[in-house]
Amino acid sequence: MPWIGCPRNLYNSKVGEDRYFRRFARKSLLLTGEFAPIDQQYSPFKSELTPWLSEVPGVVLRHGAVLWKPADDRYFSKRGGRPVTHTKHGQPSVWLTSEVVKLVPVVDADTGEISGHQRHIGIPKFPVGALAFKAHKEYQRPASLHISIHAGRWHVSFNYDDNIPEPTDQDITAWRMPFDEAEWRTMTVGLDRGLAILVATSDGQAFDFSPVQKARLDPNTLSKKRGQRRQARRTQGSKGWIKAKRRVARYRRYGADVRRDVAHKTSHTLANTPQNPLFVFEALKVENLTARARGSSEEPGKNVRQKAGLNRRILASMWGQTKVFLQYKARRQGKLCIDVPPHDSSQECAACGHIHKDNRRLQAEFVCQRCGHSDNADRNASKVIAQRGVTLLLSGQSGRKVKKKCRITKRKAIGAESSESAAVMPPTLGETTVSRLGGNTPALWSLNRETPATSQRLSRWEISWLLIRYRLTVSSCAFVDDYSSGVSS
Repeated sequence: MPWIGCPRNLYNSKVGEDRYFRRFARKSLLLTGEFAPIDQQYSPFKSELTPWLSEVPGVVLRHGAVLWKPADDRYFSKRGGRPVTHTKHGQPSVWLTSEVVKLVPVVDADTGEISGHQRHIGIPKFPVGALAFKAHKEYQRPASLHISIHAGRWHVSFNYDDNIPEPTDQDITAWRMPFDEAEWRTMTVGLDRGLAILVATSDGQAFDFSPVQKARLDPNTLSKKRGQRRQARRTQGSKGWIKAKRRVARYRRYGADVRRDVAHKTSHTLANTPQNPLFVFEALKVENLTARARGSSEEPGKNVRQKAGLNRRILASMWGQTKVFLQYKARRQGKLCIDVPPHDSSQECAACGHIHKDNRRLQAEFVCQRCGHSDNADRNASKVIAQRGVTLLLSGQSGRKVKKKCRITKRKAIGAESSESAAVMPPTLGETTVSRLGGNTPALWSLNRETPATSQRLSRWEISWLLIRYRLTVSSCAFVDDYSSGVSS
């Protein structure tokens, strides 16, 4: 696919342009209070230095700038940091719209049935060809799609509106609230995620890898480590190094495919259970649980290798993936997924509520020290989670936090004097004028600053810099004239 890296090049160029403008503003006093331009223009980056961009349709190139805009909006809405450059490693993809791609079913000439599907990519000026793909179900014509490659395997993904309304969590809660506490306790399923058993439910179900998957995952992990050692011994960038890297990527892909398959099947089974409208998870912070214990040179960590092995097992248990899949599948069925605090769920008795660390003697055995209740440890924990979920739902505090939207609003001046231009106040005696966008350290700049090759337009930033150079040149000429007249006299 010759277009797959061009939008990424445009995206990185927009990131570099924004960094340059912000750095220029910090060093120029004339630009104090001004802001870097935020636009989606990509034509300035097509030049003789980037001839490959001229061989790509403009509708494909624009997506690099279009994707940069919301990433920059996330920073201003305080949802993340500034956009950073993207590398070609990982899972590269390209976003194609209906102007350059068409999905065409292949019809058998003898039977008249649809035997396959093809996507025709390109335009008359830039033809690419036709690629066959497998459709898992019937689809409508999408407005756009994504083509990606992962470890040598190509994927096409798209979505479309099926005109079926999807209820929100608030709608589902209002519809289900007429049930009393006793009915909720019989219909609620608590889900305990662990390492020995991936998901244990309060109604006695247990979800885990199949025996065949377990038998194949262990050799696959060993082969991946062997391939990583082989790759490390070879020269970086050589053909052997690239070959070993692709082999390691295939091993990684197999493990990811197996885990995603188990997460989808688990969430599908739970979401399609008709008698369970409420699913309760523990609010586990997987990122904090898998933090490294290496420490620093002054304070080295303890049991680093053991903690690294635990982190790998937690990440391989699909705790977050299973939860995300079940959330959207349950919402389609008109069901709820909520989170409850995870503290002491493995030590609390589901029968009497007694909490003590001695209640759980073994990994799979739970025996209450007060009432003598005994059960499987994971099943007892899932029952405790279900009880906490019912209590939280009836208290009315189960709603999710509303996410912020990426949106930039215009700055509005407040007050009657906002329509008048602010007068420039002279500095007070003994006061030092500094830039508000940078430090107070004086910077030495070269007067022969080169205009970046990625931009061919003169904005107010370049114009201000040219004015500064012109003023310095004029003052230097005046100084030379005064000095010459003084010497001649």
